[in-house]
Amino acid sequence: MRRRKKDELIPYSKTKRVIYVYRRGKKRPAGVIAGGILLGIGGLCLLYCLFILFFVSFGSWFFLVWGIGALILLLWGGLLAARRTERLPRWVKICWGLLVGVGLTAFVGVEGLILTEFGARARPGADYCVILGAQIKPHGPSDMLKRRLDRAVVYLTENPETQAIVSGCQGSNEPMSEARGMYDYLVGAGIAPERILLEEDSRNTWENLEFSGRLLNPGEDRVVLVSNNFHMYRALRLAGGAGYRKVEGLSASSYPLMLPNNMLREFMGVVKDFFAGHF
Repeated sequence: MRRRKKDELIPYSKTKRVIYVYRRGKKRPAGVIAGGILLGIGGLCLLYCLFILFFVSFGSWFFLVWGIGALILLLWGGLLAARRTERLPRWVKICWGLLVGVGLTAFVGVEGLILTEFGARARPGADYCVILGAQIKPHGPSDMLKRRLDRAVVYLTENPETQAIVSGCQGSNEPMSEARGMYDYLVGAGIAPERILLEEDSRNTWENLEFSGRLLNPGEDRVVLVSNNFHMYRALRLAGGAGYRKVEGLSASSYPLMLPNNMLREFMGVVKDFFAGHF
């Protein structure tokens, strides 16, 4: 067997590792740069997930989506940065690129629609003011629900002929039904008890509107929906699907640091309700 000379190159097919050398002054490949960006975004998502876990009183476990997304981004970014994806078949790269592109386009489009109702303002003189439910804690309404109720109190005070409907059942982690908790809050804020109707069976926004519709005439009565700004677009679309013909939105504010989480959750809610045929 012939010995290899010292200065003879090793055939590429015999090497076990490829060393990439960048010429001085040349930019790194786009994939390496994209990998670094994804690693940075993944790190931020992980920090946000930990922030909610340790510093925010959360009402659901949805925020764990940020942790799962962080792991995916970190893995994907690491593969790109190490150039491990360059050996993938071209058709795989094209399909993955199309999937990501369509997903991002849908996400940006839906988020844009959500933003259109952030500042919804209702005209005075509505027949009913429907306040959509959110979590009740042992000490009272959650921050999200309190913002809705405070917004409704202003409207109800300015429109003494408007009746209120509070909507929401009792969840497994709640001391009472959301409707009962809202009723107590409104009465404590000076709204007369006889002006408040309770709907205590609904488990989600679609049921909030469907069941509240049994307490009024959706086709004739003027209705104002009260919810947080990020939730208003979906609420109004669902109201239309539930038969409300004279409906307006009244947006309450939301906790700024939880807005990214709420916007992501709302995107998924819009997609879910769209395919469920509620719009």
